[in-house]
Amino acid sequence: MVAMLLGLLILEQRHRWDATIESLVFLFWLASGASYKVVSRVFGIPCSTVYRIVHRVTEEVVAIHHMVIHLLKTQEDLEAVSRGFAGLARHRAFMKAAGGINGCHVHIKLLSGPDGQCYRNRKLCPLIILQAVCDHQGHFHDTYVDWPGSVDDTRVLCHILLYRSSLYHLPGHLILTDGWYPCLQHPLPLIPYKRPVQGG
Repeated sequence: MVAMLLGLLILEQRHRWDATIESLVFLFWLASGASYKVVSRVFGIPCSTVYRIVHRVTEEVVAIHHMVIHLLKTQEDLEAVSRGFAGLARHRAFMKAAGGINGCHVHIKLLSGPDGQCYRNRKLCPLIILQAVCDHQGHFHDTYVDWPGSVDDTRVLCHILLYRSSLYHLPGHLILTDGWYPCLQHPLPLIPYKRPVQGG
């Protein structure tokens, strides 16, 4: 992950810590959700420097996100993804797969005010929903983070631009999902059988 980040970002050295340390600080802060003070103690870096590193690297990542997250643009790209899914499944039926979509819950600090309770899921944990479309290699083609944890995946899908503008409605292709998504009009999701039959 650090090597990939270093390959994409252009981090000028503005202090005695190099780009590798900056990437590690940023990834640790992102993955742990720890405060700047905790990250400062872990890396032995002043708190103000951690703040500057996190904000600067975040701006760099946002500026280059289109290099990592993008929809399929050409028929060749689509065919490569479809072949990849068919190879993973070892069945030609998956030659029509254009991607896989799923959502996950990301833990957050409970927001103050009356709207904070909306972010609790059925287990009363404060969460926000991340929904993403990936190809056969796990590369992101679309991500969406916004809805509170009390909302189900289908509602999130129906409100994202990807679905409403039919950007992923590729004629003759489908998106692989888990059992939480209903059969919607577009993009057409393929839900797995609950009880698959061998050799059927």
